[in-house]
Amino acid sequence: MRTSLRSAAVATTALSLALLVTACGGGEKGGDKGTGKDAAPSASAASSAPAAKALSAAELEKLIVEQADLPGHQVQKAKATDIVKADSVSADKPSCTPLAHAMSSVATGEPGASAQRKTIEVPKTEGASASPKDALGALAAPVTSVTLGSYDGQGAQEAFASLKTAGTDCAGGFTLLGGGEKTKISKVAPETVSAGEESLAWTVTTDMDGEPFVTKLVVFRKGNTLASFSTLSLGGTVEALPKAVIDAQAAKLG
Repeated sequence: MRTSLRSAAVATTALSLALLVTACGGGEKGGDKGTGKDAAPSASAASSAPAAKALSAAELEKLIVEQADLPGHQVQKAKATDIVKADSVSADKPSCTPLAHAMSSVATGEPGASAQRKTIEVPKTEGASASPKDALGALAAPVTSVTLGSYDGQGAQEAFASLKTAGTDCAGGFTLLGGGEKTKISKVAPETVSAGEESLAWTVTTDMDGEPFVTKLVVFRKGNTLASFSTLSLGGTVEALPKAVIDAQAAKLG
């Protein structure tokens, strides 16, 4: 596997090892169904309500999941060197770029501010140190990148809509472009999820040198904030959506 996904896998290795040392040292929301129920408010409602104002980066830092919110996990703030710039990742099909961004932990659209975290479920161990088997388990454990973006006006709704369109337009696959390389996404399949005011989820299958590599993507909107989750594993298989992480983030957003 190449490009940002290969970089993500390398970063996952380092993150898993660091978190293990730390630990051992001590679909769309039901009811929406594409009917427009959660669409933008009517003109009269919009004119009477003040335009949404994007939260600041400092405000988002208080709302994104932290260690205390996720028992049994290790949570780490993304380093500046880990954060991917939006203009460095795209797709061969323009409508698929929102998915490429979500896979790369980039806030969709044009947020006023964003914040990122990485989480890993720590394997249960007995004693104060991890065995080689435990260490391998940590490397294979799913790692979830969490990204919050806050938007002015209808920016969050527009960003969510672009992801919804991408899920349909790009179901048969696309090519992710970044770092001067290309990564072939062979399939984008919808999943069922319920969070926030509207939500979507997919299983994304990447062609990694002829072998399938699975990433789970989830996005939900709460007001003018969009939360996205990208989950992968060095083991190459992620069986389920990161429910504990999603639920914890939804609780913090209210």
